[in-house]
Amino acid sequence: MRDGFIKVAAASPKLEVANCGYNSDNIISAIDKAHKEGVSVIVFPELCITSYSCDDLFKQDVLLNAAYSSLLKICASTKGREMVAVVGLPVNSNGLLYNCAAVLCDGAILGIVPKSYIPTYSEFYEKRHFKEAPKDNTETDILGIKIPFGTNILFECRETKELVLAVEICEDLFATISPSSYHTLNGATVIANLSASDEVLGKAGYRRSLTESQSGKCICAYIYSNANPSESTTDVVFSGHSIIAENGVILAESKPFGPEYTVTDIDLQRLVNDRRNQTSVREINKDREYIHISFSLKEKKTELIRKISSHPFIPEDTEKLIERCNDIFDIQCTGLKKRMEHSKSRTAVIGISGGLDSTLTLLVTYRAFEMMGKQAKDIICISMPCFGTTKRTKDNAKKLSELLNTDSRVIDISKAVKGHLKDIGHSGLEYDAAYENAQARERTQVLMDVANMTGGIVIGTGDLSEIALGWCTYNGDHMSMYAVNTSVPKTLIQYIVRNVADYRGGELRKVLYDILDTPISPELIPADDGEIVQKTEDIVGPYELHDFFLYHFMRWGSGPMKIFRLTKYAFQGKYTDEQIKKWLTVFYKRFFVSQFKRSCSPNGPKVGSVALSPRGDWRMPSDASVAEWLSEIEKI
Repeated sequence: MRDGFIKVAAASPKLEVANCGYNSDNIISAIDKAHKEGVSVIVFPELCITSYSCDDLFKQDVLLNAAYSSLLKICASTKGREMVAVVGLPVNSNGLLYNCAAVLCDGAILGIVPKSYIPTYSEFYEKRHFKEAPKDNTETDILGIKIPFGTNILFECRETKELVLAVEICEDLFATISPSSYHTLNGATVIANLSASDEVLGKAGYRRSLTESQSGKCICAYIYSNANPSESTTDVVFSGHSIIAENGVILAESKPFGPEYTVTDIDLQRLVNDRRNQTSVREINKDREYIHISFSLKEKKTELIRKISSHPFIPEDTEKLIERCNDIFDIQCTGLKKRMEHSKSRTAVIGISGGLDSTLTLLVTYRAFEMMGKQAKDIICISMPCFGTTKRTKDNAKKLSELLNTDSRVIDISKAVKGHLKDIGHSGLEYDAAYENAQARERTQVLMDVANMTGGIVIGTGDLSEIALGWCTYNGDHMSMYAVNTSVPKTLIQYIVRNVADYRGGELRKVLYDILDTPISPELIPADDGEIVQKTEDIVGPYELHDFFLYHFMRWGSGPMKIFRLTKYAFQGKYTDEQIKKWLTVFYKRFFVSQFKRSCSPNGPKVGSVALSPRGDWRMPSDASVAEWLSEIEKI
């Protein structure tokens, strides 16, 4: 396992009903294919050695003995393969017949897991042949070999502690409380489901929703392998619909009547990290006694095949993106509405710069005022040009404020800042931190004082990306009475603004699109012939990289080496290794040194799973050392 990734597969090969020799050959061929691709866990359909459709033939010793012999043949094929294979067959134990899964590794049968829930409705009548799993684990005999037998078995990898496999069979997933719920409470991270679910209208969607939901609730990987169309007989048709899901997301799928083989990577580190953060899955369930069977798998260095999104905050599907933008906008507006009403504020005061963040803040405030039935004239938009302000941003700020019929004001702070710099003994010629921050703090002072004069509150403009990097002036734009963008990343803000622009249309759309096309800048350094010279991304790095780093660092607890590897996969050569390493170093240094700013950040609405509020989302010592993270970067 490298960086927590292992390859897993769901295979649904062609079968012949009751022909164990033919079926075992096809199963072994699939195992051979998986071995060549570096697969660590492969799952086959329910009763695949005999086929599911044998009906009363299951009562024939000839079939049962052939199934046992074929199991040993398949088991032998796993010798030296560094792979776990899970296959289905009928097992006669203590005089009763069970629908079972056999877990195989390195030429050995690790355990036999019987099916817990036996369906007896509509086209299913398994109780005619099979007994439900016994409550307690026992042993069973397969051609003289004693093997652990029961549902409460965890198969644990010695080398990769995060890999803990458990098994359930078909109907077990459809039950009110699935066995996998107990398995994951007791430590299983990967669930194998061997299934023979026939194809009827609407059932494929139901399978998807079940696997998504169960993998999400249990914070696990779920490998669902379904019977091949070759098993279709009499009144039922099978489709080979197989699914691999991870923590509520389908990673790979063989759609109905599609390919016979599905493979992808699962991220065990991601699952384990998420479980550490979820208190509801921390406590081990004591109602069941589990046996733990260990196996050995050496690390396989394979290339990732799962898709790594370069913009994890932005859905690739257009409809989902629009839905996300609308949802975030509604959350922001509702949060601000509540704060305005609770504080009995008459006005909302915004520092409007002509940039993306203040634009979204104004759009949110305008909509919140519509929701409250308040006049837009009570939104006080203050443009505060100074040394670095360009005509383009100044004009856009003015146009935007006027198009929305707000109380639009221009207060030039140049004179005040020059006076302040003189008072503190600054030459005004050195473009240092004091030169820049004096402007930011003067703007905040103006906003706060106007809010006091008009019975209002200052609405913050800073976004999640800036807060993560500390790209704000302490007690300057760092501070407000309510920060509506506080958990919205920079890469997503542009889409929310564009979504509003397209919805509102007209002249407002033109202005918003010009703002979207303006380089991101704090405009604190004098312009060069009216053009912006201070571009944020030239200083701190591309926001798309920082948002990518932030997502994997915060959401999944990934370390620098893993993030570096994921970045290379996600951006596919857009950035060199040196560039990624440079900006990753910048990210960690700025993130750690800026915690003191986040520790006293203002209230703002949480909109997603990645947020930095010190009250509910991220608690970190302000003086924590970044040394260990930088040390790992140096090893890249």
